[in-house]
Amino acid sequence: MLLAIVLALVAAAGNAFATICQRLGVEQSSHDSSSTVSLIRGVFRRPVWFLGLGIMTLAFALQALALSVGTLSSVQPVMVTEIVFLVVIIGTWFHGQLKWREWIGSIGTALALGAFLVLSAPTGGSAQPSAASWTLLGLASAGGVVATLALSRRGSRAWRAATFGSAAAICYALTAACVKSVTDEWSNGLSTLPKHPGLYGVIVVGALGLVLGQHALDAGPVAASQAALLIVNPIVSIVMGTWLFGDHWQTSIPRLAGAAGALAVMFGALAVLADSPLITSRGTSEVLSHGRPRGSGASSTP
Repeated sequence: MLLAIVLALVAAAGNAFATICQRLGVEQSSHDSSSTVSLIRGVFRRPVWFLGLGIMTLAFALQALALSVGTLSSVQPVMVTEIVFLVVIIGTWFHGQLKWREWIGSIGTALALGAFLVLSAPTGGSAQPSAASWTLLGLASAGGVVATLALSRRGSRAWRAATFGSAAAICYALTAACVKSVTDEWSNGLSTLPKHPGLYGVIVVGALGLVLGQHALDAGPVAASQAALLIVNPIVSIVMGTWLFGDHWQTSIPRLAGAAGALAVMFGALAVLADSPLITSRGTSEVLSHGRPRGSGASSTP
């Protein structure tokens, strides 16, 4: 499980870099925010968005490797450290300041995540889901996405960003489940992959999640979209891992209670990080245009 956790951590760091690049691409593009086609055309004119896409692709490959050697219920919760890396990158590399909120949120997330993994110790996850299970999961996921998108029609910009982020989180969780299913078949040879329906699930659902993720970045504050995505995704992934792949958990009541408590603390720490002024005070473009990487001789961003 240690290798899976290390791979997931590196993938999370890559996703943080990708988020910054893609946020820049969305903010610097000219488009109609109500049109998906206009949004896609706008970001396709920004090279920095493609840089983010490339980094995201590499991170996805590392995540797939992690899923091939670990369980869905352990790998996906580790991916929430993306927001920790995001805050640290903006706060240090671009001359921000890491204050008590960032330290508490980062340390709290790390400690709570570690406690959750130790106490829950999910194992197994090698069962191959039945066609009926996949069908039910697909219907449930589609219903969740439709419901969250319906909720996005009204409310503040932060609310819209959070609902789009939640919809993207469901798609990403389902994509990870499809990846897990595909990687479990690697031992049968790569020539069998084109015949695996999970591969096409990765392509279709992953693309939908990518589009929803861009709408989440465009709809409102990045803190709202990222917080929703990083909280909803591990919850949905844990359910999927237990239901589909037979992830086994510690049956001791005290350990299960402790794991649930650690998960709640982790979500609280993530909420603290999501409210960090490094993310909420201004757009990413403004942060990066006013700041310079450390060592450049530029003055710090106030």
